[in-house]
Amino acid sequence: MVLETEGRGVSKDFLLREGDTEHFILWQTDPQESGKPVCPVTDCMESFDHTRAFWRGWISKCTYQGRWREQVQRSALILKLLTFEPSGSIVAAATCSLPEGIGGERNWDYRYTWIRDASFTLYALMRIGLYSEAEAFVGWIEKRCEETASEGSPLQIMYGIDGRHNLTEEELGHLDGYMGSRPVRVGNGAYNQLQLDIYGELIDSVYIFNKHEPISYDFWINVRKLTNWVCDNWHLKDEGIWEVRGGQQEFIYSKLMCWVAVDRGLRLADKRSFPADRERWLEVRDQIREEIMTKGWSEERKAFVQAYGSKSLDASNLLMPMMFFIAPKDPRMQSTLDATMEDLVKDSLVFRYDVQEGASDGLAGEEGTFSICTFWLVEALTRAGRTDDATLIFEKMMGYANQVGLFSEEISVGGRALGNTPQAFTHLSMISAAFNLNRALGG
Repeated sequence: MVLETEGRGVSKDFLLREGDTEHFILWQTDPQESGKPVCPVTDCMESFDHTRAFWRGWISKCTYQGRWREQVQRSALILKLLTFEPSGSIVAAATCSLPEGIGGERNWDYRYTWIRDASFTLYALMRIGLYSEAEAFVGWIEKRCEETASEGSPLQIMYGIDGRHNLTEEELGHLDGYMGSRPVRVGNGAYNQLQLDIYGELIDSVYIFNKHEPISYDFWINVRKLTNWVCDNWHLKDEGIWEVRGGQQEFIYSKLMCWVAVDRGLRLADKRSFPADRERWLEVRDQIREEIMTKGWSEERKAFVQAYGSKSLDASNLLMPMMFFIAPKDPRMQSTLDATMEDLVKDSLVFRYDVQEGASDGLAGEEGTFSICTFWLVEALTRAGRTDDATLIFEKMMGYANQVGLFSEEISVGGRALGNTPQAFTHLSMISAAFNLNRALGG
């Protein structure tokens, strides 16, 4: 069957009955050879069979056998498709400038690799037995550590999938954007922000991977330099996990992950008997914890808040027990969990913060609920022993995936997909939530 030209596209009407097949091949050809078959049907079928066999063989490595096997495997396939095989990096999303609010300005380019995804990526992939992808991603991380050590500069929060540093943001004024959502942006101006939490996520990922395969001494030397940098700079203000554009603050989550960076550095050093400035690291780790417990806790809100001096809540604090900073059933964590469900949750969906309650991010307009935050809530409830609530929210969240199991970055309160899609961060958190909830239910 030959497709026919129709304007700037091609089309063909045909009828398929049960058992029939048709083949379409997209191929760049010489104009003089237009209309000639690119390859025989037999070759096309062989290519299809080869592709099908590859994906079936790959997903067979997934060790998850729990209640949500189909959804977990679908998320694993998505992560594989978002992987840049030459470097092992995983792109945050496959799309650019899809709006977080229809008609608004919250439109970003996510076609890059974030350091923040590191520990979540390693945890999710290794939990379900996909070690080769985890190893490749660690290789990408190690190269970024080597660059940082040689240049004597802090890490960037994100890089190109090939490791490039310059991700200059531009606005494409000639494009309207989805449903008039302007501006359309390529590049990402947040790449040179200071976000202190990335050091905790990176060193945590190295700590997790070291349990599977011991890291090299040279890798440790670079990790040690990063840990020392955190000890020198953890007290700084930054733009935080949500990459605010309204000025730096002392975000609780950033301080939490600085604590994680030093804690995991100590654990790595002790596990492998690596040389380290243990006395200083211990002192800094304890200092960060005490500061968070005093300045990060609001007696008025009975919860950990977004930043020192703030009264606003932040869904990122749901990660505190997952990072082993505080026990999941600690009264302060239970109170924070209750306050979060009251202030940031609407019909089981979780907002990352409430811009109406003083959590300014320097941008106009509103946004939807954050898919990853909903899965964080599921896991926080699971670890707190509240599995009935966790199961209800998780099952409801599964209904917001599209027909092939993809999750966007955000979901409107009306159930509409918002933001870039599919988002790797969301699928990573879904795998983690499904694994831990299934285990808590007796899986």
